[in-house]
Amino acid sequence: MTQAEIKLCSLLLQEHFGEIVEKIGVHLIRTGSQPLRVIAHDTGTSLDQVKKALCVLIQHNLVIYQVHKRGVVEYEAQCSRVLRMLRYPRYIYTAKTLYSDTGELIVEELLLNGKMTMSAVVKKVADRLTETMEDGKTMDYAEVSNTFVRLADTHFVQRCPLVPATENSDSGPPPPAPTLVISEKDMYLVPKLSLIGKGKRRRSSEEDATGEPKAKRPKHTADNKEPIPDDGIYWQADLDRFHQHFRDQAIVSAVANRMDQTSSEIVRTMLRMSEITTSSSAPFTQPLSSNEIFRSLPVGYNISKQVLDQYLTLLADDPLEFVGKSGDSGGGMYVINLHKALGSLATATLESVVQERFGSRCARIFRLVLQKKHLEQKQEIPKTPDHAPSRTFYLYTVNILSAARMLLHRCYKSIANLIERRQFETKENKRLLEKSQRVEAIIASMQATGAEEAQLQEIEEMITAPERQQLETLKRNVNKLDASEIQVDETIFLLESYIESTMKRQ
Repeated sequence: MTQAEIKLCSLLLQEHFGEIVEKIGVHLIRTGSQPLRVIAHDTGTSLDQVKKALCVLIQHNLVIYQVHKRGVVEYEAQCSRVLRMLRYPRYIYTAKTLYSDTGELIVEELLLNGKMTMSAVVKKVADRLTETMEDGKTMDYAEVSNTFVRLADTHFVQRCPLVPATENSDSGPPPPAPTLVISEKDMYLVPKLSLIGKGKRRRSSEEDATGEPKAKRPKHTADNKEPIPDDGIYWQADLDRFHQHFRDQAIVSAVANRMDQTSSEIVRTMLRMSEITTSSSAPFTQPLSSNEIFRSLPVGYNISKQVLDQYLTLLADDPLEFVGKSGDSGGGMYVINLHKALGSLATATLESVVQERFGSRCARIFRLVLQKKHLEQKQEIPKTPDHAPSRTFYLYTVNILSAARMLLHRCYKSIANLIERRQFETKENKRLLEKSQRVEAIIASMQATGAEEAQLQEIEEMITAPERQQLETLKRNVNKLDASEIQVDETIFLLESYIESTMKRQ
């Protein structure tokens, strides 16, 4: 674990969960697995605060625990999972692109809460969507539930491991910590729920959903609460599945840039057919026949079987070898070489960085060494029988894996710098931001009560023209920093995927 990664983890934990959770999380990242009392002693934090911090970290899959033979429970931080918090906006945007606003809010709720039951997610999302609708319109629970089922069917959300029933039924003393298990066939099994109802709008603190004042509401006891239909069945976002989607999109874009739109659509179809059948860590997709690919092309994509075969042959003959031919049955069997595709994408990223950092001449040398594998500094190599140092050949090569790791380290440092700069900009303008928020709240309250335009204008003038200009500059700067974070994270994703794929093949 490098210092750049630890610093970035610290910034992310503090920004999302506060100082105490950040303190405990970073301590575990630095020291490895430790028991509860040692964590409390080493960090100088009370046991109660450590327990609460660990609960938060476990809830969000940032810490795991393990019971040792002597019954001691040790906690271990998942640094790679902490770094995934950088990608939360991208996960949410992907869900919006694939499954509209409903899918976006489902994934957002799961990421914000770590783990939730399906019924809780559906009700929360229905309420949030109802808030954005016109008066008189509401969102049905059934519609949100259908989107949730689609997300589970395509493996973007998955069930969390449970305590097995046998562990609960044992008459002996309970274990120091529960053992959570789940079978692979149950990970995406959606419980049959009959969620009937509609989203509700938030009311003022003096009224409930029916419009009755609080004083007139009958008091309900805990016994009157209906049992939760899917109690104990929790769901979480499947980040590996999102990463698989990001990888596939990068491959499709690369093919489109290198060849044409039809080629990219064929590759997209092959990847879509392999989404569920191929593991996210597999070096190749499952072999697909030309006939299967032809039948699975999008409706309305008018190309003949003969043209498809020509395109597949062209893709298989391309030097990058994104697509390979694995057999002749079914009109020809084709696979996508995921490992080589990631290698090509990582190499292109390295070439781009060399070009931007050192100029076009260095980029030409870099590409030439990559192309020839090994090169001597001079083109003309003299032939001499002895091994004198002055006449010894010195060959140059590019270690892509080492270069990718070095660039990844720089990317972590860049992201940390961007976050610190954004925090500094916000802190410097804290008073102005608070004033702007107060004014916006007053205006919203007055609009709700039907205030006149002149009154609203008077409130808006509480923020002077120089202050308004300062707010615009701040907004512009923060947006640039946010966009830069997302762009750097895209590079991080490609490099991490390539390194992971390469290490698995060694």
